[in-house]
Amino acid sequence: MKYFIGADHAGIDIKAYVKELFEGLGHEVIDLGPTTKDRVDYPDYAAKVCESVLSNEGSKGILICGSGIGMSMAANKFDGIRAALCHNEYSAKMAREHNDANVICIGERVSGYGMVEAIVESWDKSSFEGGRHEGRVAKINALSNVGTCRA
Repeated sequence: MKYFIGADHAGIDIKAYVKELFEGLGHEVIDLGPTTKDRVDYPDYAAKVCESVLSNEGSKGILICGSGIGMSMAANKFDGIRAALCHNEYSAKMAREHNDANVICIGERVSGYGMVEAIVESWDKSSFEGGRHEGRVAKINALSNVGTCRA
């Protein structure tokens, strides 16, 4: 699986760790930045990751900021993106199994390294169940966004 990862300055410390975790599970991870703790705006990196996911069929995204909230809000502005803010392994599992989420959002300031590892492992082990969830995901996909986020 190919993953695209991005963060803002508040998520930079854990980004390398998350990248390493996904690579350790056998995935290709493309880091879209940033590379320093200089202040940046999270919508810019949400846009980079979401545009990459949308233009690379079958890929997924990882977004990290301080709380994960801003990244998830920005990512969900993109048609075709189903971004889930995950604070624990159960939410990561449900996001994949029931909602077919294609982007995971993590908050560095609210999830420690141990919890992040559990989130990543749960996300990785899970897959979309389909069945009764297909109609609900189709309804999510049919919701029209007013526009797309452009940095």
